[in-house]
Amino acid sequence: MHETTAPAAPDMAREARQVPAGLLYGLRIAVVAHAAAILVAASLAGQSVASGEALTEAHVMAGMVVHLVGLAQIVFAVLVWRPGHGAGWPALASVVLFLAGMAQHVTWSWLGAHLPNGVVMFGLITALLIWAWSPGATRRK
Repeated sequence: MHETTAPAAPDMAREARQVPAGLLYGLRIAVVAHAAAILVAASLAGQSVASGEALTEAHVMAGMVVHLVGLAQIVFAVLVWRPGHGAGWPALASVVLFLAGMAQHVTWSWLGAHLPNGVVMFGLITALLIWAWSPGATRRK
């Protein structure tokens, strides 16, 4: 005689209150990739100021990668928020981060806006990185 037992009720209730793991890991990968792309773009920006034209083009291309990864991050953040019933602020922060990246293209020749905007981007991606890997990211709202 083979008995099967159902999971304990508290375990099922806890699992029901968590964001689906696949969505959360997708968002985590996108946030890490976005942070890496922003870091590379910033590094190339600093080097292009010192060395000239060749690295300026690399900086622009890295900015394009930042945008592409940012779009993927928005998709995952919205999926974690709406169907996953997770926190909504990461989706909003991802959209703001994407718009800040777009503003970087507009303000490239005006360092008075380009640099502070880059600092804002670092702050937002750092907040998203910390949240995405915290235990609170798994909780449903």
